Amino acid sequence: MIEPRATMIPPSTIRLERLLPGPVERVWSYITESKKRATWLAAGEFDLRIGGKIELHFENDKLPNDVVPEGKGGRHSFEGKITRLEPNRALGHTWMWNGELTEVLYELTPKGKDVLLTIHHKLVDDRKTKIGVSAGWVVHTGILEDHLNGVNPRPFYTTHDKLQKDYEAAL
Repeated sequence: MIEPRATMIPPSTIRLERLLPGPVERVWSYITESKKRATWLAAGEFDLRIGGKIELHFENDKLPNDVVPEGKGGRHSFEGKITRLEPNRALGHTWMWNGELTEVLYELTPKGKDVLLTIHHKLVDDRKTKIGVSAGWVVHTGILEDHLNGVNPRPFYTTHDKLQKDYEAAL
């Protein structure tokens, strides 16, 4: 299977689409519920209302099937506010990234028994950040796809490092 590519929408928005096994309510729960989200992205509570606080606690070294490279790992926490909420359809939130305010939008579109997940992440205009975040979204959503398909999830760091090198070469 060919991995989806994160694409850039100038000047600094990453866009990623990934077709996932549905139904949409199941995918929504993996985006909004801390325990499920921790299996593919980051734990943390989401106060599901416009203006509600979100927390993201990344612990990529706890994701399965990989060895943590030296100097990586640990817990990284971020906060933001919900900016858009359409249950089972769309969730938008801010995300403080390295002291800069970014925005993420998850959109879910039913496609028969599957669900098209589209992510837009508006970032600061920094090449290194764009490369790392693009690779990160591809890997994290790939791990989500693996969970939803009931297969052993791909390794985070090994896959991320390879993708990051691919994006560096492409940009």
